[in-house]
Amino acid sequence: METIKQFLGNMNHLYDESPDEANKPYFHPSFKNLGAINIVLLREVIAPTVFRNAEPEITDIEVGGETYVRAVPNKFKYPERSRGLQILRFMNAGGKLPQNRTTIKGRKPSEVFDFNALVFGDSSQDGERVYPIKAAVNYSDAISLQPMIDCVAETLHNRAFEDGSLFDAVKHENSRNMFTRHFIKPDTLLLQVLSTRGKLLPPEGLDHLLLSIGLAGTYGGQTSITGTNIYTHLVGIYGALFEPEESSPYVLLRKLLDKKVDVTAKTTVIKELNAILADKTVHSDSIETQAAQTYQADLIRRFENNDNQLRQAYTQAKQEVGKFFDAWFIGKIA
Repeated sequence: METIKQFLGNMNHLYDESPDEANKPYFHPSFKNLGAINIVLLREVIAPTVFRNAEPEITDIEVGGETYVRAVPNKFKYPERSRGLQILRFMNAGGKLPQNRTTIKGRKPSEVFDFNALVFGDSSQDGERVYPIKAAVNYSDAISLQPMIDCVAETLHNRAFEDGSLFDAVKHENSRNMFTRHFIKPDTLLLQVLSTRGKLLPPEGLDHLLLSIGLAGTYGGQTSITGTNIYTHLVGIYGALFEPEESSPYVLLRKLLDKKVDVTAKTTVIKELNAILADKTVHSDSIETQAAQTYQADLIRRFENNDNQLRQAYTQAKQEVGKFFDAWFIGKIA
């Protein structure tokens, strides 16, 4: 973590004080400073996965004349933000309200907004007053490394009757209640980049993000049928003063294709991605694959063992984040 700390914020300096037009001091989020960190993830599909919007087909996007699977950011952010709330509840450090049901009426901001709000963003409204919190971490699209035609399939299902048949007992005729389910096939690899810039995310926030990402989970739609369907590989954590173009998974995909990398071999893909991203002309400092994965695994082990130092870090974060939101939104520090 010391390698990239220079690009992160400070838990004890989440807000600044400045004079207004009448030279009266007011509080606001700490000034942004140069520094960007990219957390690069390879999402491996390990069970049939459904990423779609209103249409029944899997969401896609064209890159270089080929159509690829596209999972929009919220397909991953929403479940991981939810996991973050569960972590805070376990640590007794937040998560008092359900996700997307944040209500502040009659409460102080520190009683509503928590560490999760700082990392993933949140908002609430009290009358005409809106309390907006921009996420310290931005999720990119997750894009498949193979063209869509190679990694999407479909199955035919019926949803007619309890007995499993297609006979309509009311109309005494055969039902046509059939539908096609499109899904992403197991072994498909999706590339995603999580970024933080402006030195707004403290090191404790990066730890919370890594715990929220976890190792595997249920993502997208139809998860009651497919169960755990994504395994996440941490490629590495990379820092620089300025954001490079490699902060985009679309740029990284083109580079892999230009190098004619076997995009079905995850070990090879991870190695090649790390070589691209850890290049000093791209990122000045890096926590490369093995070190990053070891760091995350140790965090998870400490969490599962109810590590006292980790619990204290969450307790302190709760206090500092609470002071920050009270100072920012109501101008008072408890």
